[in-house]
Amino acid sequence: MQRRDFIKVSGAAGLAGMTFPNIILASKTKKMTLALIGTGWWGMNILREAMAEGSSKIVALCDPDRKAMETAAEEVQKLSGDKAKLYTDYRELLKKEKPDIVIIATPDHWHALQGIESLKAGCHIYLEKPISHTIDEGKALVAASEKYGKKIQVGLHRHISPHNMSGIDFLRSGKAGKIGFVRAFVHYGGSGRRAAPPSEVPSHLDWNMWCGPAPLLPFSNDIHPRGFRNYMDYTTGMVGDWGVHWFDQILWWSEDKHPKRVFSTGNQFFKGGPGDAPDFQTAVFEFEEFTVNWEHRRFAANESEKHSIGVYFYGTEGVFHLGWQDGWTFYPAKKDSQIIHQKPSLGMPDHQNIKELWADFIQAIRNNQKPVADIVNSQYATNMSLLAVLSMQAGRSIEWNGEKQEIVGDAEATRRMRRDYRSPWIYPDASNI
Repeated sequence: MQRRDFIKVSGAAGLAGMTFPNIILASKTKKMTLALIGTGWWGMNILREAMAEGSSKIVALCDPDRKAMETAAEEVQKLSGDKAKLYTDYRELLKKEKPDIVIIATPDHWHALQGIESLKAGCHIYLEKPISHTIDEGKALVAASEKYGKKIQVGLHRHISPHNMSGIDFLRSGKAGKIGFVRAFVHYGGSGRRAAPPSEVPSHLDWNMWCGPAPLLPFSNDIHPRGFRNYMDYTTGMVGDWGVHWFDQILWWSEDKHPKRVFSTGNQFFKGGPGDAPDFQTAVFEFEEFTVNWEHRRFAANESEKHSIGVYFYGTEGVFHLGWQDGWTFYPAKKDSQIIHQKPSLGMPDHQNIKELWADFIQAIRNNQKPVADIVNSQYATNMSLLAVLSMQAGRSIEWNGEKQEIVGDAEATRRMRRDYRSPWIYPDASNI
């Protein structure tokens, strides 16, 4: 089923209250075994929806932070009755448990490697975004998905949010006219605090395993828990955390796959803060028929701008804002025309649509169909984020051959499509997966 067809079918069904009879009756079929790798805040958000949906039996949890994992295990037993086995090394989990499904909700630097090993173990995967930390990792993960034939649902839950779906329909209807420029952005305040000094590794944390293939930085409470997005050794920054959601929406609307050229610049406005991720960044992506601008900043949040997050589509008939908690709004070019608005339909906590995305994932497994946030299209969105990071770090524009997934005429930038892994971890090779 093509993306456009999915929008029409699922939009008519009303995803906000969807039932999927084959899922509701899951109790009459054999439950699939499920393991969670990464038992923190977001991993548990996903697992709660999986338990509520009812098609799976939780057999294992994995996290190098044993305290977080044990807390998660108590909640799992309370909510589902399942007594999950606990592991600090995902490789041991995969070998011993051989689960049908794995949720991967770890920091960015683990996504591709854990995804590939899970595929080799015969698992379907719900994989958090972005799909990889470097471009070549993503290529290897997609190659593995093609080889092993398992379903991968990427955590781009806005792809199945009702207002996002109807918003894309609105844009494709032509009511906003021809779109020539798109601006995606996240403007948050709150930066400016000083970095915490390195400290002793907590006794409940295997810090060496947490860092894995990435550099072994001194432990700091700024990194774990939940602070890893400030450190580029472990993250892709705001453009990978938030930008990938909006790039997915843009590619969904346009049915494009790749930009032709990318230029990005960014830095830390507040020096001395935690990590080295930029607290402001801009990027320009040139496509055949339109241009995309990305911008984020973590300071100067105020009410001077009507929306603090989302995507503006600038068309000949007006301006369309596709947002998050504020739904979508169309501002027509004709002054006497009425503004059109649709409210969002989001789940709690954290204003998301994980429930709908998980239901689609289970349906994809049972019916052997492509999930809505499939790995290939999610790679295209991830590549936009990674190209922005790469251009910012290289300090120049990048020409991108998307069909070949190659940087054109820049050997030094090409080398940045991968990075060295820390021993004994081995970087995945798409040609020999």
